[in-house]
Amino acid sequence: METVERRRTKEVTIGSVKIGAEHPIAVQSMTTTRTEDVAATLTEIHALEAAGVEMIRVAVPFEESARVLPDLKREMTVPLVADIHFDARMAILAMEAGVEKIRLNPGNISQQKRVERIVAMAKERGIPIRIGVNSGSVEAQFLHKYGSPTPAAMVESALRHIGILEDMDFHDIVLSLKSTDTLAAVRAYRLASERLPYPLHLGITEAGQPGYGELKSAAGLGGLLLDGIGDTVRVSLSGDSTLEVKAAFDILKATGRRILDPEVVACPSCGRIEIDLFPLVKQVEEYAKTLGDVPIRISVLGCPVNGPGEAREADIGVAGGRQQGFIYRRGVQVRKVKEHELLPAMKEEVQKFLADQANDTEISGAGIKAV
Repeated sequence: METVERRRTKEVTIGSVKIGAEHPIAVQSMTTTRTEDVAATLTEIHALEAAGVEMIRVAVPFEESARVLPDLKREMTVPLVADIHFDARMAILAMEAGVEKIRLNPGNISQQKRVERIVAMAKERGIPIRIGVNSGSVEAQFLHKYGSPTPAAMVESALRHIGILEDMDFHDIVLSLKSTDTLAAVRAYRLASERLPYPLHLGITEAGQPGYGELKSAAGLGGLLLDGIGDTVRVSLSGDSTLEVKAAFDILKATGRRILDPEVVACPSCGRIEIDLFPLVKQVEEYAKTLGDVPIRISVLGCPVNGPGEAREADIGVAGGRQQGFIYRRGVQVRKVKEHELLPAMKEEVQKFLADQANDTEISGAGIKAV
């Protein structure tokens, strides 16, 4: 897949996860439980971990929720992020509990001295800070200046608060500029990417229920990712938080930014199709699930118009028509078979391709340049 080179940012370490620079785009989610309900929160944390999440954020609005953070950390395998609003004391308690990152919305912590105290402790303990600017909580001075929470207002707010951190020689910064207005969020992130060197955490806030919320997130995040912008991602959905993780990885796969499992590309419904395509596609998709976490693209096409050309763009491509078909491997035709032989032939070529890829990886790891 052709992609724009990803924007390089400062590297930031969040516990066991590194973001920015050349590191993979990380997937984050947030628990929906009352954090002080340890049993319920851990149940959700473990479900998110099983879904593949790489960072988990929990709300820390009260002292009761801050006090249980060590109990959560002991049972977690991914970094814990504390979400702080209004009460700067909660950030201090969270850092004392050992969280790997804190999220601040400076617009609702009014006293700069309190922010400075948080920054001093974060610097001492090596804890990154995400400056999380949301369109719904932009400070009054910027709302007055711009008339509404415009992208420029959001970025100027972020710049002011980043300046506070930089003045204290603190640079382990992550930035987010979320809005429920998709275009406003996209413009804010693009503007920030031009002006700041820090990793960007992408999100369309309050995207909605699964289904439409995933589409809305894909519309906004997809454009940014295709532009090479973004270092961590959260898809904000109302409901089961594990669905956020799946949606995020799907968006990363669809944009070519992070492919961790097989992708099957297939023809749409069309009167030009000349083979029994859709049962074949279903069989290929079922087969792809058995391959595990391998980044391979398989195309299954069924007409002579676009099929051969599009099949050449995949790692393994199948182009069928008139009771026969061709198998392509990275643009090269390797086999011609009858229609009923397409599935077994494709499987054979996939296995050869994966074996060769594994062999190339072993050779590369031994210090010999891979083919």
